[in-house]
Amino acid sequence: MLRIWVGRKADELPTPVIVADIVNLEENLARMDGWLEGSSCMLRPHFKSHKCVELARRQIKFPNTSGITCAKTSEAEKLVEGGLTDIIIANQVIGIWKAERVAELNRKAKVRVAVDSKTGIEQLATAGREKQLEIGVLIEVNIGMDRGGVEPGQETLGLAKFIKDMPGVTLDGLQAYEGHITMLEDIEERKRLVKRDMQALIAARKMLESEGFPVFISSGGTGTYDLTGKIREIDELQCGSYALMDSVYKKIKPEFENARYILATINTVRGGMAVADVGLKGVGNEYGLPELPDHPEAEILYLAEEHMVIKNITSRIGDKIKIIPPHGCTTNNLYSRMWISRNGIIEDLWEIEGRGCLE
Repeated sequence: MLRIWVGRKADELPTPVIVADIVNLEENLARMDGWLEGSSCMLRPHFKSHKCVELARRQIKFPNTSGITCAKTSEAEKLVEGGLTDIIIANQVIGIWKAERVAELNRKAKVRVAVDSKTGIEQLATAGREKQLEIGVLIEVNIGMDRGGVEPGQETLGLAKFIKDMPGVTLDGLQAYEGHITMLEDIEERKRLVKRDMQALIAARKMLESEGFPVFISSGGTGTYDLTGKIREIDELQCGSYALMDSVYKKIKPEFENARYILATINTVRGGMAVADVGLKGVGNEYGLPELPDHPEAEILYLAEEHMVIKNITSRIGDKIKIIPPHGCTTNNLYSRMWISRNGIIEDLWEIEGRGCLE
C-alpha cells in the first residue's frame, strides 16, 4: 500500500485517516530535547500518547532521552518487540499472568513497573523469582491527583521496606504524576501547584534516602515540563503529548506545533450544513469538540459514531478537511496506522502497534 502512495498528495488519501507532518513532528522532538540540554533532568517520552513504535525509536535517539514510558503490559511488549530496551510501565500491573509477562520481558530488556500495593509487589516478586531475575519497581506517590499511588511519608517508607525484604523485585525509584495540574490554563496557578505538590514528593525521596534507599524520581507531563523539569530532585519527565500535540494542549503549550491531523471527506451538504465522514469512532473528544484549522468560521455541532455535523462551512461534496483532535492519546488509539507527510506529500506510513493494547 505504501508504494502506491509515496509521492502523492496527502489530501488524496481515502478517509478518515491520521496524517502527521514530519517537519512539525521533528521540530517538536528537537525543541523538547533542546530545552533539556544542560539539565540534570532527562526525558522518558510516554508511548501511550501516540502508540507508534517507529516514533518511539526516533524519540529515544535524542541525547537527553533516558528511555520510554508506557501505560500497559501489552504496550511494553510492543516496545520490546520493536527493539526498545529501557521501559517503565507507569501503572500498576495486577494479576499473576501480567506479572509473568513483565518478568519474561525482563529477559530481553529492562522493564520496570509502578507499584502502590503489597499485592502488586508480591505478584511481581513471585514472577521474578520464577524467572530467576529481579524486576525493578517504582513506588507511585499520590501528590494530589488521587488516582493511584500511596501517600508520601510513612506509607511510602513502609512500602520501600516491604520491597527490600522481597526477593524478585528491587526498588529503583519513585513516580508521581501531576495530571491534575498539567492542563490548567492559568500559568501562575500551574506554577504554584507544581511547587506545592512536588514538595511532598521530594520530601518522600529525602526520607527514603535517609533510610538507605537510593531512588530516582520519574514524573511530569507536557503541560508542566518547564516547571517540573527545573526541580533539581526530578530526574525524568514522562511527557507524551508534546510530540504530536492536540488542540487542548496547544492552548497550554503553544511552543509545540500540532503535527497530527485527521483527514476527512465531506459526504453530505444540506441546508447550510456539511457532514464529514468521521465521528466518535475516529476522534477522541472527551475534552470537547475538535477544531478545523482551515475553517475558523465553521462550528461543529456534534459528532455521531461515523459523522461530524458542521455548520457555517463553505464546502462541496468530496472536499477534504483537516481536523485537529482535542485529545491525541485517545485519537491515536482508534487507528492502526499513521501516514507521514512532508510539505503535504506522502513519504512514509507508520504502524500504530499499540492500538488496542489495553491489558
